[in-house]
Amino acid sequence: MGKRRTWIAIAVAGWPLALAAQAVTDLPPVPVQAVRLDIPPFDLPAALSVVPVATRASGKPGVNLSEALVGVPGVLARDRQNYAQDEQLSIRGFGARASFGVRGVRLYVDGIPATMPDGQGQLSHIALAAADRVEVLRGPFSALYGNSSGGVVQVWTAAGGPVPVRTLEAFAGADASWHLDAAARGMAGPLDYNVALGQFRTNGYRAHSRAQRTSGNARLGFDLGNGRTLTVVLNTLAQPWTQDPLGLTRAQWRADPRQSVDAATAFDTRKRVQQQQLGATWRAEGEHDGVRLMGYAGQRAVDQVLSIPPVAQQSPLSAGGVIDLAGVYGGADARWTHRGQALGRPLEAVLGASWDAQDQHRRGYENFVGDVLGVAGALRRDERDRVQAFDQYAQLYWHVAERWALLLGARHSEVAFRTRDRYVTPGNPDDSGRVRYRATTPVAGLDYRPGAHLRLYASYGEGFETPTFNELGYRNDGGAGLALDLAPVRSRNGEVGLKWRPHDELGVELALFRADSRDELAVASSHDGRSTYRNVGRSRRQGAELSVDGELGAGWRLRLGLTWLDARFRSGFLACADTPCLAPDLRVPAGTRIPGVPRRYGALRLERGSDLGWRGGLELEGVGAVPVDDRNSATAPGYLRTGLDLGYGLALGGTRLHVSARVDNLFDRRITGSVIVNDGNGRYYEPAPGRSVTLGMRLEL
Repeated sequence: MGKRRTWIAIAVAGWPLALAAQAVTDLPPVPVQAVRLDIPPFDLPAALSVVPVATRASGKPGVNLSEALVGVPGVLARDRQNYAQDEQLSIRGFGARASFGVRGVRLYVDGIPATMPDGQGQLSHIALAAADRVEVLRGPFSALYGNSSGGVVQVWTAAGGPVPVRTLEAFAGADASWHLDAAARGMAGPLDYNVALGQFRTNGYRAHSRAQRTSGNARLGFDLGNGRTLTVVLNTLAQPWTQDPLGLTRAQWRADPRQSVDAATAFDTRKRVQQQQLGATWRAEGEHDGVRLMGYAGQRAVDQVLSIPPVAQQSPLSAGGVIDLAGVYGGADARWTHRGQALGRPLEAVLGASWDAQDQHRRGYENFVGDVLGVAGALRRDERDRVQAFDQYAQLYWHVAERWALLLGARHSEVAFRTRDRYVTPGNPDDSGRVRYRATTPVAGLDYRPGAHLRLYASYGEGFETPTFNELGYRNDGGAGLALDLAPVRSRNGEVGLKWRPHDELGVELALFRADSRDELAVASSHDGRSTYRNVGRSRRQGAELSVDGELGAGWRLRLGLTWLDARFRSGFLACADTPCLAPDLRVPAGTRIPGVPRRYGALRLERGSDLGWRGGLELEGVGAVPVDDRNSATAPGYLRTGLDLGYGLALGGTRLHVSARVDNLFDRRITGSVIVNDGNGRYYEPAPGRSVTLGMRLEL
């Protein structure tokens, strides 16, 4: 009954308002670059959501990307309340098993990859204070982005305009949390600019979860004349200390969701991150042809103290309990676009190639010296890792008839991993090795336009997902070297959908989808701080998405996204009956649910008001029960979370002042915000905060 009430509440709140929509004034179209072609989102034979970043209007501090993704169907963005592990992000079930960061979903910021060539991505350097919109591409056409593209999320920084804008923002809330932002945006001759600096601190909802983050982002656009532009993007991130409270068992979560485990305190589990990145994009647009060249480079350093007990590090193969990771990365993308005609019908084609590489120096140390825990001790791991990807892609969009359009694409990817072991001892042999993966992924979509306000489409595509360096790092037979026997996950994706615009500023979309994968990855063992993986056979993710997004008239706006998703293993395999997991010994039958994926989830935001005067909003977020491991031994219960916000804006001469108040988890529900899938200690649960209040102020100069 609880699940049913959750979904009835969301549906009842959204549909009557959608049916009452009124026509509104046209707004200029949003430039969308999700498929690299000049196709309006309404005409695209794919599921694409374009979300304006307006977190401040909702009274949110703009710390996490999940704040901007409310009401986007197919997307499950979960704040772990643990800034040592980043947010949890999955799309249609892809990426749900990530224990930290984002994998299985491609991330981009201003066209620059935030996902490394091995498929592991990070969200922490995204500056929402400077962002203009987020584009979320789901389904078959995600494969056009290559490895680990179960979905694509792109964040775009706002360009500077002719009217200069200076903003100062301050937010404060529960657990001694506060966030400060300063930003400047405008134009100076041929230059447009957007610069933002931010500082965030929190004591954390849970014990031992303090965090600090300083970030900066700058976008500089240069008009070079004759259709040529240059855009330069710089960003920096510093997390000098971030405590890790670790997960909780179900009994611990029920007893006290704010606690951390003893191991977190004993070892002072924590993480430090430093990252700097520079990217540039040059474009030249002519009447029929265009060229785009993009290049980027960056460096990232991570120090992390884990809670691995000293006894578990006695094995000569142990990598220790302190991670010291430093590396550089970079890449380039070259693209040619042609616009013309074929058989008298409009046609647009793209040819391109991309190269991405990451080099990292990975060291591991014991996390103790004598009886002192949580400090770097003896060296236990020293290796040089490199991964690089070289891809070529082609796309064709042809309006074959008045009511029909065809979109075709293909991408060939080659991803190579190499490790050179520099820590070789009598009990720890040379772990050096290399492996290379190749795949060609075709996609095709057909769009039918029976009328000005309705689109019907069908699409199909193939995709692949290589293991990340973390999954290749250890062999499941206990031997030395990379897990060179791991195969990439291959998938076949199909989708049919409709898009309906009853009015210019209101859109309703429905999509039915299925993704069949083979060589799905699952945990083979997890103990002593080490997880190994193996391919376990076939899986299927299928479901439906519904979204309603737009103006309802009389100042009301609605964004509603509902998802039904059935994600299951289609092949039986062995999993571990107990934790820690030394070797799989329990049969998991075909039909078992894939962990980390709820059957139903959705969210809506209903708001009314404008920048000046009163503004208010209501948010509902519902998530069904989530299995926590491959054998579905337990679940995190579902929930319905309610948020309310109220704001007021006034003009003070040439200055505008906005103040806001927001209440999250209004009814103080006990919620598991996210789960750590297949945790080797059985600590699967990461609690979300109870009722909390955030106060904010924004000053526009």
